[in-house]
Formats: sequence, structure tokens, C-alpha cells
Amino acid sequence: MMRGGASASARHALAGARLTPSLGRHLTTSARSTLPLMRSGNAADAARPGPESSRLFQAASVHHETVPQAVHPVPSTPQAASTRPGPSEDGHDTIPGTGIRVFRTVDALRGWRRQQLLSGRTVGLVPTMGALHAGHLDLVRSAARDNDDVVVSIYVNPTQFGVHEDLGSYPRTWEADGQQLASLQVGFAKSRDSIRGNVSAVFAPTTSVMYPSGPPSQEVDGNGSFVTITPVGKLLEGASRPTFFRGVATVCMKLFLIVLPERAYFGQKDVQQTVVLRRMVKDFCIPLEIVVGQTVREQPDGLALSSRNVYLGTRRRAVANVLRRSLLAAAEHAKIPTATHANIMAAAHRVADETLAAQRQLLPGRRALFEIDYLSLSDFETMEELGSSQTVDPAKGAILSGAVRMLPVEEPQPGEDLGHSNGPLVRLIDNIVIQPTN
Repeated sequence: MMRGGASASARHALAGARLTPSLGRHLTTSARSTLPLMRSGNAADAARPGPESSRLFQAASVHHETVPQAVHPVPSTPQAASTRPGPSEDGHDTIPGTGIRVFRTVDALRGWRRQQLLSGRTVGLVPTMGALHAGHLDLVRSAARDNDDVVVSIYVNPTQFGVHEDLGSYPRTWEADGQQLASLQVGFAKSRDSIRGNVSAVFAPTTSVMYPSGPPSQEVDGNGSFVTITPVGKLLEGASRPTFFRGVATVCMKLFLIVLPERAYFGQKDVQQTVVLRRMVKDFCIPLEIVVGQTVREQPDGLALSSRNVYLGTRRRAVANVLRRSLLAAAEHAKIPTATHANIMAAAHRVADETLAAQRQLLPGRRALFEIDYLSLSDFETMEELGSSQTVDPAKGAILSGAVRMLPVEEPQPGEDLGHSNGPLVRLIDNIVIQPTN
């Protein structure tokens, strides 16, 4: 199993090379590439993952830990925080009160990374779009346990949003994000028996930095330099959001080439994303370990943490766990050895249908309606749907997943909490991994 990414001799060889776009070719020939087991991180103390996530499952690629008290008060709403760091010479700005450096250009980050390579220090990357929550912080803790230095990227990537999706309203909480990372760093200093590394840098580029030839189109057939992983990138989430995995794969490829991490960290909530990325790492011979952390959930109902949960407001939040409950019903039915795909999915749809029927009985000023986008029982490695008469092979396992669209409330009441941006349509995803027996 690859534990430290490239060998020490390979890292020193890389350190002597110019960190230019040609480095990708240098990496694939001078550093060994293996496909280790995907390891899960510990759950955040504030929101613990469900038991179905507790075992490991295999993968070949990258992604978050506990939530200490903030050093400074965190703004209560995403709107309350500024969205960008203040101007300074690139790489010399830091998050206030910490030694966490802020980089905004590729050259500045590569200059810093070259010094880590020369010193033989390992780096873990946690890619995010900001609006950090306990799930992200769980991944940062995992990265700090495994590596000498942790880089957190904060970049709202336009190419993974569809033309009519929420790019403009996506929460941007730069100051609050910095305060949470500062709090983590304080906790790390007190936990050196279990925490090896530090949050050393934040990479916060602009779109002109990430897409120097101009941002590619968000249209399905638009022009641009893309990385596409098919067929897995066209299934399920890819069918509902046809440009999403193209955008994810493209921006992650860029981040991997810019940061050159030994490991990258992602959350299991986006399980199909981890399948896409491990396929990309394997097919492009990227010397990188992808570590997947358990889904962190809100209590008491187990709603998966997501930066988009801020859109829900009080009324829709009370119903938003319908997807979680549907998947749990399916997972329970899947324990029956003779249960077929049709039987298992019927259990999930029954919960969703009963919940929707109950909401429709309420007055418009009280109810929260939703639409199930999809419910799926798919192959563990390919995400391809099982046949209707097929049972789950215990030796292979399977993935239960789904997506739900929470519709805007019909008749807002005076003073009602509608959520961020007045509660637009919000799409939530979740999954349960049925672990293979071997």
C-alpha cells in the first residue's frame, strides 16, 4: 500500500524539477503509482456518521475532522462574511492569528510546495468550495493525521454548475472559513500525540487563475479544456447534472497538478464523485492516494451535512431527511438474502411516497413538498444500476444512493425562516454503502 505517495528519492527528484505544466509527465514516470485502500476518517464530535459508513471500502483516490470552538465569533449567516481575502503580496498573507498562508496564484503555491518536496515533507489536499462545515473539518483532521502539511483549497468552481444552477447564490463565507481553520490549528497544537501535521496553506485562486484561457462554457456541448470520465460520469448524478462530473474532474486534475499532494481527501456523501476521481487517478496514472471520510450527519435525524443545507429554512428542514429515511428502509430490506433490486427499491419508494402524501394533506402555508430525482441500487465499482431481478452479491457489495429536490415553500408565513437566498429549490444527495464481505 502506498503510504507516503512518492518515495523519498522520487520526491527529491521532483523537487529539483521546475514545477511547470510538464511536471505531470515527470510525475507519472519518476514516482510510483499504486491504488491503495480508501481509508475513512473519524467522525466529527459534533455530528457523528451513521453506522453503515463505519467499515472501509476500496477505492483508488482522495478528501475531512472534530470541530473545536472558534477563535473568533463566526458569522451566523453566510451573507455576513466577506467572500475574498484582502490584497497583499501573494503567499505572504495569512489567516489572522495563525501561520496559515494564503496563496492565490499557481506560481506562489508551487514555490512553497517545492520547499516541502526538498524537505521531504508530505502534503495532503482537501479540495472545497468553501462554506466549510463539520464534514469538511473532519477531512482536514484526517489529512493532518496522515501528512506533515495540509492544503485546503477554497474555490467555487463554475464548470461544475449547470447553466441554471445556483452558482450565483452559492454561499461564500471566507472569514468564517478562516476562523474555523484557525480553530482547528489551535486544536492540533494541543493534540500532537494523534495529530501529526498542520493546516499550512489555503489555496484561494480566482477563476482567471484556474482557467487562464478563460472559463469553459457551462453548456453541455460548450467549448473548453475538459476532463471527462465515462461512462460512470454520465450515470445517476451525471444524468441529472450532465456537466457536473466534467467540471469536478477538470478542477481536481488542475488541483492535483498544482498542489502535487501525496493524498487528497473527499467525503463519502459524494460517493459517485469518489468513484469518478479514483477512475481518473487510475487511468491517468496519477501518483496519489484518495482518502474518503465518512459522511458527517446532523443530529438527531441524520441529514447529511452539506453547504447547501443553509437554503432549507425551518419548514423544509423538517422534511429534508426523507431521502435518508428512504435509503435506510432500502438498506434494511437489502439484508434479506433473497431480496431483489425491485424489492429493495420498492421499500425506499414506499417511504418517500408516504412522506409526500402526508405533506400534501397539509395546508400550503404549512407543507414542504419535494420531488425524488432518483433512487438507485448500483454496482459498487461502476455505479451501473443492478437489474430488477438481481440480488446484492455479498462478495461485491453495492451502493444505495439518491437525490431529492426540495421545492420552494408555497405560502411563506410572516417572519418565517426561508433559508439562505430566500429558500430557492435545493437538491440534496445521500447514499449508503453496502460493504462487500471481503
